[in-house]
Amino acid sequence: MPARKPPDAGTDAFFADLDPESRTTALALRDLVRRAAPNLRETLKMGVPHWVGNGWVCYIAIYTRHVNLGFYHGAEIRDTAGLLEGTGKGMRHVKVAKGAAIPRRALATLVQKAAALDGRSAVPH
Repeated sequence: MPARKPPDAGTDAFFADLDPESRTTALALRDLVRRAAPNLRETLKMGVPHWVGNGWVCYIAIYTRHVNLGFYHGAEIRDTAGLLEGTGKGMRHVKVAKGAAIPRRALATLVQKAAALDGRSAVPH
C-alpha cells in the first residue's frame, strides 16, 4: 500500500473550525478518502479540502444539513450504488446527511474509481 502523503496544515484547521455535527461527518469522510486513495495528496483549495493526484479528484464541502463528497470527474464514474447526484458535464457529488450512517463501502468504491480515472491524466493541477 502506498504511503499517505501529508496534508496541508490548512486542512486540519478547516476541520477544527467546523461545528461538532459537521466535523464528525466531515472527518469520517476524510478518513474514508484517505483509506480508499492513500496516494492522493490532501490540500486546501478554494477554502475546502481537496484530494489531488495528477489533477483534482475529490473534495469535501459543508452545507447546512449535509456534507458533500464531490468528484471532479464524477460523470465518468460508473455508480452501481446510485449515490452520485448532479447533472453537469463532469462533476458529481454524494450528499451525506450530518449524523447519518455513511455508506462506506460504496463511497470507498467511488473514491477508488475517481483515483483510477485520475491515474489516466497526465496534466497536473
